[in-house]
Amino acid sequence: MHEIGITRSMLSLVLKEAEKAGAKRVKNIDLVIGGLTGVLEDCVKFYLEILSKGTIVEGATVSIRIINPLALCQKCNTISVFKPGIEWQCPTCNDTRMQIAGGRELIVKSIDIELDREKVLVGEV
Repeated sequence: MHEIGITRSMLSLVLKEAEKAGAKRVKNIDLVIGGLTGVLEDCVKFYLEILSKGTIVEGATVSIRIINPLALCQKCNTISVFKPGIEWQCPTCNDTRMQIAGGRELIVKSIDIELDREKVLVGEV
């Protein structure tokens, strides 16, 4: 259920950046979400549809890429895909001193906007 707060924050960021760019509307939002966040893709899309009503984001599509969790071996510095629920062991040196190195990301990678052409200045007249 934490997706609603995350979606609200993401929407706020998207609105701020889109309005700063002079957007007429937002067409697409590209998100990168780490596999350890517990964020459910369908929930983000559902809450965005509800929360964006009446804004320039209403009707925008959302593209989400889930990133595999990564672990860093403290002995040999190998980074490998971490599989939750399985004993941590480095695939290179078999050491078990592993540290999470990725998978907690929540990133707005890009925003595809439509500009209000009447307000865009091309140069001096």
